[in-house]
Amino acid sequence: MDKELAERIALFRFGVIAPLVDRRLSRGEQEQILEEITQGTWQIPGSTRTTIGRSTILKWLTAYRKSGENIEALKPQRRSDIGNTRSIDEETGLALVELKREHPEYSLEALLTIARQRRIITADFTASRQSIYRLFARHGVNIVNKTPVDRRKFEAELPNDLWQADAMYGPKIPTDGVMRRTYLFAIIDDHSRLITHAQFYHSENIDSFSDCLQQALAKRGLPRKLYTDNGSSFRTHQLRYTCARLGIALLHSRAGVPEGRGKIERFFGTVRSQLMPLLEDARDIHELNARLRHWIDTVYHVRKHSSIAAKPLERYLAHLHALRAAPHDLQEYFRVPANRKVDKDRTISLNGRIFEAPSGLIGRTVTLLYHKKDPLTVEVFLDERSWGFLTPLDPQVNGRVRRTANRDIELDAPDQGDEQSNYSGGSLFGGGRL
Repeated sequence: MDKELAERIALFRFGVIAPLVDRRLSRGEQEQILEEITQGTWQIPGSTRTTIGRSTILKWLTAYRKSGENIEALKPQRRSDIGNTRSIDEETGLALVELKREHPEYSLEALLTIARQRRIITADFTASRQSIYRLFARHGVNIVNKTPVDRRKFEAELPNDLWQADAMYGPKIPTDGVMRRTYLFAIIDDHSRLITHAQFYHSENIDSFSDCLQQALAKRGLPRKLYTDNGSSFRTHQLRYTCARLGIALLHSRAGVPEGRGKIERFFGTVRSQLMPLLEDARDIHELNARLRHWIDTVYHVRKHSSIAAKPLERYLAHLHALRAAPHDLQEYFRVPANRKVDKDRTISLNGRIFEAPSGLIGRTVTLLYHKKDPLTVEVFLDERSWGFLTPLDPQVNGRVRRTANRDIELDAPDQGDEQSNYSGGSLFGGGRL
């Protein structure tokens, strides 16, 4: 390196670390200075980069102090990797290594995407893949393309024979002024590796998975088996009931043994290494899902999958004759079931509300089906036969209804001074005094 350039670099580095040289700085003060330096934009002699990483700054500071505060220690050192490429300058290389340590699971393409977004490298960065691999090897952060291996050596014979479902943590995004975690639910077809549906949600619960499953069924038809883990989102009476009514066998892996779900795990590995870096600047969950859908449709589904040597979409469509269409009233299969006994006064309590049932059901234990978003529309079944919809009591009256210890109904008086009125069954309305 030219002597004049080496001196300019040393002076530049000293200017950067000068605020940190004072050993009387508290830890908090040092951290504040480091943050200001890393957030700044710099014209670095001999480099196209405009930012400086935390580890680089501390390396300069340590070298300067160990030399007895000799500025000569800040000059670029003679390379110890003689024979290797010089296409990556020292500052850029250290920043890439730090980025790799931050995201060890990301692919090289994903790391370079983030590096450009953070201005670690410029658009005209031309270092070869081999140069970057050697750089990472020297610092012990080699890129290893670790993809989950299918733990059970099997593959479904046809599309929709078996679906695998699971959830993973998604990125945090701004929501109502705060950063909230998102969760990615995804369902993969075992035979073709096609993603029947995937979507980010704000909650990791049965409502989110039910929505994901309903959209998958509407788009891709009915699977014969659905295989999930033992998470609380997948072990609910509601899900078992829905699958049973649709003729889908619901299977769970053993607790702590994820064997058989290697295909969905491998998909999540691909999402983490290839898609997640593209989601860092998503503004809300709608943009997050739009980018997810675009990536699945334009990249994942139409790119040859190494395990099957075929494109997932083409392999799925090659056996359309084997698919079962979902029923037209699919959403009705996703109603929440609840078992209740009809009291002697023909009433049923559900979610804090009182309903009237047909008189023929008095004393019988029935199944109620309803949507959480429409809790007043409740259909009643006895032995899989529908008896129609229950009649809800007037909401104003309903708010004053309560059960006694003997399960009789009492109606609180509308005015505080009035005495409670007893309700003896039949109809609360239609004439007569309550």
